[in-house]
Amino acid sequence: MKSSTALTRPAVLLVEDTMSLQMVYRSILATSGHRVAVASTAAEGLEQFRTHRPMVVLLDLMLPDRDGLEVMQDIQSIQPETRVIAITANGSVNRAVEAMRAGAHDFLVKPFDEGRLLSAVQNALAEAGPRDALRPSGPSGPSVTRKADPAQMAESSGFIGSSEAMARIHGTIASVARSMATVFITGESGTGKELCALAVHANSNRAAGPFIALNCGAIPQDLLESEVFGHMKGSFTGAISDKQGAATAADGGTLFLDEICEMAPALQTKLLRFLQTSTVQPVGATRPRKVNVRIVCATNRDPLDAVRRGHFREDLYYRLYVVPIHMPPLRDRGQDIIEIAEAALARFAQEEGRTFHGLDPAVRNLMLSLPWPGNVRQLLNVMRNVVVLNQGGWVTPEMLPPGLADEGRPAEAPPLPLAGPEAVGLDSLLGLPLAEAERRLIEATLAQYGGSIPKAARVLDVSPSTLYRKIEAWGAKAS
Repeated sequence: MKSSTALTRPAVLLVEDTMSLQMVYRSILATSGHRVAVASTAAEGLEQFRTHRPMVVLLDLMLPDRDGLEVMQDIQSIQPETRVIAITANGSVNRAVEAMRAGAHDFLVKPFDEGRLLSAVQNALAEAGPRDALRPSGPSGPSVTRKADPAQMAESSGFIGSSEAMARIHGTIASVARSMATVFITGESGTGKELCALAVHANSNRAAGPFIALNCGAIPQDLLESEVFGHMKGSFTGAISDKQGAATAADGGTLFLDEICEMAPALQTKLLRFLQTSTVQPVGATRPRKVNVRIVCATNRDPLDAVRRGHFREDLYYRLYVVPIHMPPLRDRGQDIIEIAEAALARFAQEEGRTFHGLDPAVRNLMLSLPWPGNVRQLLNVMRNVVVLNQGGWVTPEMLPPGLADEGRPAEAPPLPLAGPEAVGLDSLLGLPLAEAERRLIEATLAQYGGSIPKAARVLDVSPSTLYRKIEAWGAKAS
């Protein structure tokens, strides 16, 4: 049975050396029903923490007697399950990012409003749940929150591969999964960015909640706001009923925003507001709704380059780019290629009811030499092709898809005739509808690069999925 002393302990500790701000923050929290202890220095804060063992600590990173990051490390070593919300001054965002990477649950940049403060504390309390120190656990005493073990996580996360690069990724996921820190995953198409996001979710305290994935590059921009935030019946033409958005559907879990750099600027502004307030307002709604969502995002582009080009908001970039994880291309993962291929061969063979012994040495050597432009996705497609088109036995080079062995060789064909953007003169585009001019430019660029969508996408500075979507739309109209 819990003691009355334990039940009346402050749930929140505020460590803030500016007395006027300390009084304001304490008043806001107390008015909202939170029990609050306060401290003005690092030494006083640690003393209060050891006495009260709060679930949440609001910690100013600029304290007069000690660095706030060091204080946070002491707090985490005493009680790992405590949620620390770092507070930093405007212009010191890098310090907040550093704190998030060190294990902070969230951060606040001064000046922040009452809603942002309460939202951060409420989300942290919801994540912390009942403290293990107050939870009966039998004769052995209180249980201790266990940090995810990278070796165990490697088996459960869906990743395959024992390379040093993957070991580092497993370690990062194990460190950040239980925090509220936003994870920003980068890497080429097909490297497993969504699997990485799933691993973060599966090893977090939100694993029992929903995992909602949304591809920002595969949804028309005029519908993306509705997909993210939902809409009310009659809010626009075609809105025949209320629709729950992805952010609401992910309440209590994780929202994965893939191809985040393809998001329209207007929606980026609304996403930033959502991150700051944790509230969702569907299109056509008059009142916002509070949700508790952890954001994980991904892109196959360079996000900082997108910021420089003006395609991605700088403030949104710094709000999202807290814990970066870069998924390496398959060609840089060495023996992981063989491990993935053999695992896929066994799985696909079982699904198709066939028996394969493994990879012939010549196939192994070939696979290790290929550039794999489509990364893991391409390798899985190759193994699926082998299993479907062959009866079994050892996988030999003859069983591989035609042309695969030539991928790594330089092209010997004569240069293509001029058929790219240079050949599409301005005069030929004048007078055309914008959609038709765009189509001609895309088709000319594809012709210039031998039909390679990834190469054309790089030249046109768009996502490959954008080109795939447009080509599919043209085909649908033609039929």
